[in-house]
Amino acid sequence: MKQALLYLVLPIIILSVFSCKTTKVVSDGSVNENLSAKAIIKSHYQNQLDFKTLSGKVKINYSDGESSQGVSVSLRMEKDNAIWMSAPLGMVKVLITPKRVSFYNKLQNEYFDGNFSYLSNLLGTDLDFDKVQDLLLGQAIFDLRKEKYNATVTDKKYQLKPKKAGDLFKTFFQIEPTNFKMASQQLSQPLKKRVLEIDYKNYQKIENKVLPNTIVITAIDKKVTNTIDLEYRNIEFNRALNFPYKIPKGFDEIVLKGNGK
Repeated sequence: MKQALLYLVLPIIILSVFSCKTTKVVSDGSVNENLSAKAIIKSHYQNQLDFKTLSGKVKINYSDGESSQGVSVSLRMEKDNAIWMSAPLGMVKVLITPKRVSFYNKLQNEYFDGNFSYLSNLLGTDLDFDKVQDLLLGQAIFDLRKEKYNATVTDKKYQLKPKKAGDLFKTFFQIEPTNFKMASQQLSQPLKKRVLEIDYKNYQKIENKVLPNTIVITAIDKKVTNTIDLEYRNIEFNRALNFPYKIPKGFDEIVLKGNGK
C-alpha cells in the first residue's frame, strides 16, 4: 500500500501551472508596508507564467514518518492537456489530464485509473487539475480575488488572512515581495485535525520565467504526517513533446476507497 500511496503522490508533486499572458509586476524585493491586500493579490495574479510546454527532471523525496523514498522522474507537460512522467527505465509512468489520474507500475504489475477524489482525500482538501497546478508553481490554490483579506508584513513577506474566518476551514497565505509568488500557504480543518502546508523555499528564473526551485509539502491527518520534498531540475520551455502512455495488458487494477470512476 505504501508503494501505491507514493505513486499516487507523484502526480500531485510534479504538476505545474499554466495561465494567460499578463504584464509582469516589477519589484526590487523590498516590502512595501503601505501596499493594500487588493494590490498584493493583483500583483500575484499578474505574475503568472505563459508557456505551451514544459519538460525536465523532478527530484522527489517522500516520507510518512516511518520510512522514506526518493526518486528522480522525467517530466513533460502540454498546456491544459497532458502531464506525463516516467521513472527510470519506464518502470512507473503517469499520465494526467484535467479529468483523470492514471499510472502503471511494472514492479508490481498494477495500475490505477481514476479521478482526483483519492488525491483530495490524501491531502485533506478538494483538489482539481487547476488547483494542483497552482499549488506546485507558487500560486494560491484558492482564488484570492473572491474574498477580502487583511494584509500585514511578517518576516519581510506579505501575509494575508481572510477578514471572515471560516468555521470549518481556515486559510493562511504568505507572498514573497520579489515576484509576488507564494512563500507559504496553509489550509487547515481544526475539527478533523487536518493541516496542509506548502512552503516554497526558493525560486529560480529560467528563460525569463520564474518558477519554484524547492517546495516542501506537509500533510497532517491527526497523528499521521506525510512530507514531500520537490526539486525541479533542467527545466526547458516550449519544446516539441510527445506523451507515450499505454497501460500494459494483464496488470491488476488498484481500486482505492474514495476513488471516483
